[in-house]
This record gives sequence, structure tokens and C-alpha cells, in this order.
Amino acid sequence: MRTFIGIDLGSTTTKALLVDENKAVLGRGITNSRSNYDVAAAVSKQEAKIGARFTLLNQVLGSGGGAARLLADLERNFRLEQFLSELGRLEENCEAHLGHPRFKDGRTALREALSSVFRRIEAEAPAIYAPGAGRKSDFFRDIAGSRFMSLAESASREASLSFESMLNIYDKSILDVESKVSSDDTVSRQLLNGLSRAYREADGVDVSEAEARAALEKALSFELEETYVVGTGYGRVRLPFPKEHIRSEILCHGLGAHMMFPGTRTVLDIGGQDTKGIQVDGNGIVTNFQMNDRCAAGCGRYLGYIADEMKIGLHELGPIAMKASKAVRINSTCTVFAGAELRDRLALGETRPDILAGLHRAIMLRAMSIISRSGGVTNEFTFTGGVAKNEAAVQELRQLVRENYGDVTINIGADSIYTGALGGASFAHSAVARQEGA
Repeated sequence: MRTFIGIDLGSTTTKALLVDENKAVLGRGITNSRSNYDVAAAVSKQEAKIGARFTLLNQVLGSGGGAARLLADLERNFRLEQFLSELGRLEENCEAHLGHPRFKDGRTALREALSSVFRRIEAEAPAIYAPGAGRKSDFFRDIAGSRFMSLAESASREASLSFESMLNIYDKSILDVESKVSSDDTVSRQLLNGLSRAYREADGVDVSEAEARAALEKALSFELEETYVVGTGYGRVRLPFPKEHIRSEILCHGLGAHMMFPGTRTVLDIGGQDTKGIQVDGNGIVTNFQMNDRCAAGCGRYLGYIADEMKIGLHELGPIAMKASKAVRINSTCTVFAGAELRDRLALGETRPDILAGLHRAIMLRAMSIISRSGGVTNEFTFTGGVAKNEAAVQELRQLVRENYGDVTINIGADSIYTGALGGASFAHSAVARQEGA
């Protein structure tokens, strides 16, 4: 099966998307790997292929209620298998780093403390992936890292060890785990093991395990040929592709937004490092655009810094801001000055929800200024990027668009973070079509 792949290397996450011959989306993948862009591209591409396997399995099984339940159970248990595999690799890497001469004196105690931490995380893993379990992140580094920090601190204290030593071992070891891309054989084994787990806990699934295993093996038998790959995004110049396989993120976001919502004429993308206001025609071709200048003020990096300052998760910013009774006026969306202004507002007695509401309004005002310079908002308007999942940002955007441009259709897709990758995959498909038509 020929596939066409778009990879969007952002400053905070890397996204990959696979489409088939008919430009139908087969799979999506995302990673927050901090190792390097080559690794991030490979990991996200592998995750997109995993998503494609689930799509193919769904096609083989059909659309019955039992099949949908089975797919959900399988995905949870596959992710558990994947997590346990990476956790084991992390422990092995920690053991390898313990061999350094600097740990000679306390090696035995450190080994025992690390083992106790990993056994605790291993025991907790099934609950993390249980039905209905809420996770702050789906990324291994975030889940394992937060538990390691918490458990290692108490373990080091109980064993009279240096917490810094355990932290140093973890920091070196996690990079090794992130740099390893699972092979197709490993993924197949994890999927089959996940299926067995799903049936051990199954209740009321009307597909027999033998039928499900046969369907999964058939889905795994399809060859996913990488016919053409296009890279885009903040880190596109670092992609291991020839120049002709690279497209600007402006073009990819414009085309991706058009593919998601064909009526799109104006696009706003707020990424980790930049904000883009894009105008497109009826075919998704860019006619004008504007970007923020020089810095990441008001972008994803800025929001991440605010979350760190407030000691909360990035995903918590929007829900907290939605509880505000007013929006405190924020004078700067500059990351350099944000911490100081935040602390000043708190010292003056302003509440966190009111401050965050003001921050979201300031960010969206800045975005609206960029859109205005690109040509304003024309019906339909599509909001893309990770910030489109932030409900407070969306609320401010809707209000500002209504105030300045009236009743305009605003599109926000569930997969908005993949817009650039979708555009890249479409460019990949078109490149092959041109080659074959020449």
C-alpha cells in the first residue's frame, strides 16, 4: 500500500500524518522527543504508522459496536505494553549509567533505590491505562518522569542518598530511550500482547479472540510503503530529506486547513515559536500571510513558561482561566517580562484565574493584530495549532472575531494540531502525481 507522509517539526512537538492514494488519512503520530529533530521525525512517523494499523484493523473488523469497544480496549492495552517496554529500557539504561566510576562507592544503594522506584512505577502502570483513567499527558517522558521525580525523592531520602545522583542518572538515561525508535516487529508484538491483555479484562465484547487476532494479523500484513515524504515546520531545515521534500509551514498550514475545512479563507495558526495569519483561496493556495516578528511572544513557548511559573501543567491553563470573574489587563506578552508581571499581579491580590484570563486575552489580541495585517478575517475562519485546544484561547478568539468581523464561521478541528502535517502529506501526494504524469 502506497502512503504519502507529512511531517511537521514544531519547536515543542513533532507531528506526522499518513494518507493513502485517495488522500484519506490513515494514521497520525506525535512526539515531544527532545533528543533531536531526526529522532523526533522517526518517532512521530512510527506513531503515525501505528495509527494506520488501527485504521486498517477497523476496516477489517467492520463498524459493529463490539468492534469499536475492542479497538478502544486494544489501544489502551497496547499503550500499556508500549509504556512497560520503554520503562524496562529506561531501567536498563539507568543500570548501564551506574557503571560510571563516579558511582562506585554508593552503587549498591543506588541500584536498590532505583529498583524500588521502577517496581512502584511498574505496579502503577495498569491503573494509568485503565478505562476512564485521566492522564495529564500521553507522552512516556512526561508520565514516567513525573512519577520518577516523586518516587526518587522519597527513595533517596529513605536510603540517605543524594537525590541529585538519581536525577542525574535519569536525565542521561531518558535521552537514550527517546533516541530509540521501535522496530515494526516490536510494534507488532506489542499489539498482539495488547490484544491478549484486552481479552483478559474483556466484558461483553462480541468478537471472539480468535477472530480479533486473525483480523489484527491481517492488518499487520499490509505493507505501508513510504512513497514520498514532505517535511515542514520550525525544524524543517534539520530534516534528513532533500530540499525538494521540504515545504514552508505557511503553505502547509494553508493547504491543510483547506483540506480539513474546504470553505476556509482565513487561517490562524499559533505554534510553539510563531503565530501565523494566512489568507487562502478556494483551492487552499496562500494569497497573503503575516507572522510575528523576532520572538515567541504569545506563542506556545510563552504559555509553557507561564505554566512553569505557576507550577501547573500546560493543559491546566485554559480550564483555570475559564473560572475567572474578570480579565486582568496584561501589559506584555514577552516571555522575558512575563514572570515579573505575573508575580506583581499575584502580590497585588489578583487571582490566578483572573490573571490567566487576562493573559489569554492579551495573546489573542496579538494574534488578531497579525491576522489584520494579513488581510483580516474572511468567512470561513480556521484556527489551527496546539493552542486551538485551549478553551480559554478559543473563547477569547470567538469574542474578538465577533466584535471585529461579525458573524463568521469559525472552524476548530479535533485534529487541528496536525494541520501542517496534513498539508505536507498532500504536497507529497501531489509530487508523486506530477512525477507519474510527466
